[in-house]
Amino acid sequence: MRAEQLRAARLAAGLTQQQAAKRLGISQAYLALLEHGLRPVTASLSLKITKLFRLGPTTLPLETGRVDSWNSASIAAALASLGYPGFRHLRRRARSNPAVVVLAGITAQDVEVRVIEALPWVMIRYSDLDWDWLIRESKLRDVQNRLGFLVTLARQVAEKHGEAAVAVCLRHVETALEHARLAREDTLCQASLSDAERQWLRQARPKDARHWNLLTDLDSESLPYAA
Repeated sequence: MRAEQLRAARLAAGLTQQQAAKRLGISQAYLALLEHGLRPVTASLSLKITKLFRLGPTTLPLETGRVDSWNSASIAAALASLGYPGFRHLRRRARSNPAVVVLAGITAQDVEVRVIEALPWVMIRYSDLDWDWLIRESKLRDVQNRLGFLVTLARQVAEKHGEAAVAVCLRHVETALEHARLAREDTLCQASLSDAERQWLRQARPKDARHWNLLTDLDSESLPYAA
């Protein structure tokens, strides 16, 4: 959570620094330091702030500790908690920051297609997520092509639905990722593809998948929420 977000949330809640600090269990002086960016907001304090000010999940901690261990089931449960309609039947878990959920999805080597299909929805629904953090973390894991491709699909759906502001935001993200696009071939979280499947996808993949050097036949028109 950034300092300006914290101050804006407190003001929106109609609380003075003294009132907010008391409810958060910290001193007013410490809260002032947080609001001026002179101290980092810890993960535990971020959870308290999110609950107190009734903030959205994009203000939740950006935790990467176990992100590499998530699988299709855990990612699907996280998507359900974020409100994804396709998984509303699943038992929900404590909400995670949408940026963390996306990172978990694109980092996994083998994920169910229906889980991957949900990630552009997250990008549209939570377009105010911390893109700088997500781009940086995706580069560290060499999965920026996967992210770039899914952002492209999200932007296309947003344009189709007339969500101009979201589409503009996603276009900026695309541009940032374009400069970091990798030349090597990759799958869209489908490492178990056979050689025959890979060969077929090299010929049949959509132009956007080809642009991002991914072996996938996914396109924005085939997403369940694209209509």
